[in-house]
Amino acid sequence: MCALPGAGGALKPLADPRHVRVGGADEAVAPYEAFKAAGHEITVATPGGVVPPVDAASLSPEANGGPENAARIRSVAETAAEFHAPIALSEVRLDEYDAVHVPGGHGPMEDLAVDADSGRILTQAVRGGMPVSVVCHGPAALLAAVTEDGTHAYAGYRITAFTNEEETMAGNADKAKWLLQDRLTEAGLTVRVGEPFAPHVEVDRNVITGQNPASSGPLADELLKKLG
Repeated sequence: MCALPGAGGALKPLADPRHVRVGGADEAVAPYEAFKAAGHEITVATPGGVVPPVDAASLSPEANGGPENAARIRSVAETAAEFHAPIALSEVRLDEYDAVHVPGGHGPMEDLAVDADSGRILTQAVRGGMPVSVVCHGPAALLAAVTEDGTHAYAGYRITAFTNEEETMAGNADKAKWLLQDRLTEAGLTVRVGEPFAPHVEVDRNVITGQNPASSGPLADELLKKLG
């Protein structure tokens, strides 16, 4: 299992740096726990092999249904060895993995959306029929998946992602440089929208996407089904 969290959001913030969301701990931890429980090995890869920073707000009790779950999420985020020893995206050889997973946070909008190595990995994965799971702002990484002839590797796929409505409700729509739902639609992907902040997963062929943090667990379940 190869996980591709964004790494550069802390250095390339949104229009208002007070509203940076680099990596949502819940969006990384819930799938991580599900994949590990199912016996899968996980390799984390980031641009340059940088340790991915975590959005402090995503560790709060309010974001995790209370202090007990927040403490669990924090513990995993701080102690899971994979999160603290990533390899560089340029080192990823896809034939060594069974699936690709991209967690969310605004980080992918800042780096993975324009990262050539991330685009290479995601293009090879979708072309080869490998399961690809992406959640919340993670679908920004799909924007870099452009083929040799300039077409988008995921054009025509039915997906979901963090929506314009959710970005507005979170108070970030007027601070972001661009909105994910709009950019994905412009790239030729079909973005399906569910209820704000409620679990919503779309499965189209080998591509599994989740709309928001609440979709992280259900998305992990769908990926595990693909892996058998």
